[in-house]
Amino acid sequence: MSSEPNAPGVVAEGPDQRPAPRRRGLSSRWLLLIGAVVVVDVLAFAVAPPVPRGGTPGQACSFPACFIESSLEFPAPHAVIDFAPASAPSASDLVTFHPSISSTLLTMWIVMAIVVVGSFLLIRSSSLRPGRGQNAFEFVYEFLSDFGLGIAGQAGKPYIPIFIGAFLLILFDNWIGLVPPVGKIDALRAPSSDVNITVGMALVSFLIFHIEGLRHLGIGGYLGKFFPIYEFRKGIGAGVIAMFVGLIELMLEFVKPVTLSMRLFGNIYGGEVALGVITALTIGFIPVLLISLELMLNAIQALIFSVLTLIFITLAIESHHEEEGHIAEDVVAELKGPGPSALQPSH
Repeated sequence: MSSEPNAPGVVAEGPDQRPAPRRRGLSSRWLLLIGAVVVVDVLAFAVAPPVPRGGTPGQACSFPACFIESSLEFPAPHAVIDFAPASAPSASDLVTFHPSISSTLLTMWIVMAIVVVGSFLLIRSSSLRPGRGQNAFEFVYEFLSDFGLGIAGQAGKPYIPIFIGAFLLILFDNWIGLVPPVGKIDALRAPSSDVNITVGMALVSFLIFHIEGLRHLGIGGYLGKFFPIYEFRKGIGAGVIAMFVGLIELMLEFVKPVTLSMRLFGNIYGGEVALGVITALTIGFIPVLLISLELMLNAIQALIFSVLTLIFITLAIESHHEEEGHIAEDVVAELKGPGPSALQPSH
C-alpha cells in the first residue's frame, strides 16, 4: 500500500525535492566539554586560590602580579621524595643530578601505568568480532603503523612498535599537563615540561639507533660511516675529505639527543607557562581556546619526537653510501690478512 501524496503528515517525494540542509554549529557534546573545562578551572581556582610564591595557603595574593607568579613553575621539578635533602638543587637549575623522586617522574609513572593498563584492557578479549575498545585500539595502531611505514619504508617495519610506543607515551605525557590537578599541586607536573625527563627519553632513543646500527652493519661497517678509510683508495685528497665529512657526521650524532630533548621541553614548558598566565588572568573562559590549541601542538610534538626516532633508526641501519658497509668490512678483512674470500675470483 502506498500513502497518498496529500495525506497529512506525508511529504510528497519528487525529483526536484532536496533534503533540508543541516545547520552547522557546535554540537551539544562540544558545548558540554567546553562548559566542563570552564567549571573545572573555576573550581580549581576556588579550592586552591593562588598564593604568593613561598607563602602559605589563605595568604592574600594581589592581582595580577601575584596571580601570574603563582602560576609559573621553575624549570627544576619539585622533589616529592628527596633522598638527599641537604644537597637539594636550586629551583632555577635547568638540568639537575639529584637523588629524588620528582613530581615529573611520579607523573610519568602514572602515565605509563595508564597507557599499559589501558592498552591491556582494550585488547584483553581480542576476537574476530571486536568491540568498541578493540576497534579503537586497532584503528590507532594500524593508522600509526601505516604512517610510520610510509615514512621509513619496509626497513623500519621491525621498529614500528617502538615508534607507536614512543608516540603514545609522549602524547599522554604532554596531555596530562592540561588535566587538573596536574600543574596545580607540587606533587604532579607534566613530565615533558622537565628537561631531565626529555633528556632521558632522548638518550634512550640515542642508544636504540646506535645499537641497531652496530647490530645490522657490524663494527667495521658502522664505524665506516664515520671513518671512511677506504676512500684513500681514490687518493689522499679524497680520503682526507671523506674523513673530514665523517667526523662532522659523528659530531652531528651527538647533537641528535640535544635537539630531540630541547625541542620537546621548550614547546611543552612554554605552552604550560602561557596557559598558566592566561588562566591566572582570566580564570577559565579564554583558556578553553588555548587548551584546544595545546592539545593539537602537544600531539604534533609527540609525533615529531617519535618520527625522528624512527628515521634515525632507519638511517643508522643503512650504509652511508651504496655498499659502503661491505667495502669497510672488506678493508678490515684485508688488514687482518688473506682469508677464504681473498682466494675467490673477483667479479
